Amino acid sequence: MTIQQFKTFAIKELSSSKRPSPSPALDVSVLLEHFLKMSKTELLLNTSRELSADEEEILRDAIKKRTTGLPVAYITGHKEFYGYDFIVTPDVLIPKPDTEILVEKALDVILQKMDARPGIVLSICDMCTGSGCIGLSVLKQLIEEYKIPSGYLPKLTLCDISGGALEIARQNANRLLPPEEVDEIRFINTNLFSEVEYTFDIILTNPPYVPSKMTTELLKDGRREPRLALDGDVNILGITNENGNGLELIRSLWPQAKEHLVHNGVVLMETGEYNAEENARLAEKEGFRNIRIHRDLEGQLRVTEAVK
Repeated sequence: MTIQQFKTFAIKELSSSKRPSPSPALDVSVLLEHFLKMSKTELLLNTSRELSADEEEILRDAIKKRTTGLPVAYITGHKEFYGYDFIVTPDVLIPKPDTEILVEKALDVILQKMDARPGIVLSICDMCTGSGCIGLSVLKQLIEEYKIPSGYLPKLTLCDISGGALEIARQNANRLLPPEEVDEIRFINTNLFSEVEYTFDIILTNPPYVPSKMTTELLKDGRREPRLALDGDVNILGITNENGNGLELIRSLWPQAKEHLVHNGVVLMETGEYNAEENARLAEKEGFRNIRIHRDLEGQLRVTEAVK
């Protein structure tokens, strides 16, 4: 079977499965690039190349997994975020482009604080870190794009309730950052801030914020993302409010974040476009100031910024 013949077969399989892919051609191209270790251009120039028996077996297995609804990122074990390649498994959410605005706003806040107080070493917490994509992208940008010397880089703490997620974050740190910078990162297994003893200049967080009923519907497509990282209606005691609006956990997060922020410290928190305004009201109720909501690349309300 040639590459072109496989593409034709695979697109048909993904289009007609019980859980049809919304983008079968793209899925097939990504899987071919990954498993054949070829670029898009190389695939186009080699459509008549015969697949080996091993290659065909691996690719057929990948297509079979995709027909169950398993995302391509979980099949390849990788997902690009903010231009960086992250390891992902079903222990963590797959990084979404919408979240990149959180990285951009974090960099803005960090650089403003560093300009205002030259020589300061900031402390940053990435709460509910998952794959580590937010905090690690921020740190990597400061190193590569802004050329911040090692001794002046922020002290980064990555926190998650899931030990499996923290292990993936650690793997990504080891892949993306110099060893001496990885050594400076704290990895804390914690239910929100229950095991955190430190205060921070900036708290970044993409917590669970999807309403429970919506989470159930989302997971019906076989995506197998961790419910714990999606369902915002599970409170810190593990009790679910099935009629909530996705902010049950976040009601506990705001007061805890305030307790772990220095004066003038900043929270940047992602939520859904459907509950961002209510999230901002929770911040206001907790006594935060200078509250504003930033829109993502699609113009949807996405990141709440608030100052202690």
